[in-house]
Amino acid sequence: MPPLPGDRFPSVTGSALRRLEPGDRHLRIRPGTEADLPEVVRLDKEAFPEGPYPFDVLRQWLDVCEDRMLVADDGTTLHGYIAVAATPNATRTWILSLAVTPSRRGRGVGRQLMLEVLRHLRTDGVREVRLTVEPSNTTAIVLYRSLGFVPMGGARKNYLGPGKDRLILALSL
Repeated sequence: MPPLPGDRFPSVTGSALRRLEPGDRHLRIRPGTEADLPEVVRLDKEAFPEGPYPFDVLRQWLDVCEDRMLVADDGTTLHGYIAVAATPNATRTWILSLAVTPSRRGRGVGRQLMLEVLRHLRTDGVREVRLTVEPSNTTAIVLYRSLGFVPMGGARKNYLGPGKDRLILALSL
């Protein structure tokens, strides 16, 4: 894969964490609960206005992902979530979605969620994590690659349906 604009792979202690605003330092990353569902639905609509997940999908993820659906909570509202699939092969899993509210993007919230879920997955004995991303989403690709994810080939045409191409990225833990 050719380098992407801004593809610098910052370290975990690099500039991405220094950009955290004072309020972001107090975000608590914790498992999502049924009581969080209205906030998760709101957050997903804000993060993905062109195609948020339907309520029923997010509801089922809370059940299926169990403690692998984490939220970023400031004590008042949610600012991000990450959902990781439970799979029959316990050594490989998929990140289903990472969402951060537009007002908190670029401030390390997505990185915090990713680092925490990867820590949990390592503890659980997972050896490989995969995810898909829109080929044009350079911001997300730079984040994932900075965490060590590598492309598994080129863009997959129509991977999620007509016109929904995706890159598949993988990380060995």
